[in-house]
Amino acid sequence: MPNKQAAKKYLRKAKKLAVKNLKDKKIIKDLQKKIEKAAGVKDGGNIAELLKSYQQKVDKAIKTGWLKKNTGNRKKSRLTIRAKKSLAK
Repeated sequence: MPNKQAAKKYLRKAKKLAVKNLKDKKIIKDLQKKIEKAAGVKDGGNIAELLKSYQQKVDKAIKTGWLKKNTGNRKKSRLTIRAKKSLAK
């Protein structure tokens, strides 16, 4: 348990950020699952909307710093390629 006031404040702040990060991570994973499910059904209009919101969330995660730039870009690229391939077939 922290002794100093600043350390206590940092602990409270860290707990809040951890909850927020887990929530954001869950949103991104849920969007990814929805896109893959829509790709299986070949629902083109829905995929476009979901991809747009997925890319916005990943970009926000990159901007805030809890997702590295190359990792985020790789995830966006691979998911987009999979979605387009499923629609092409």
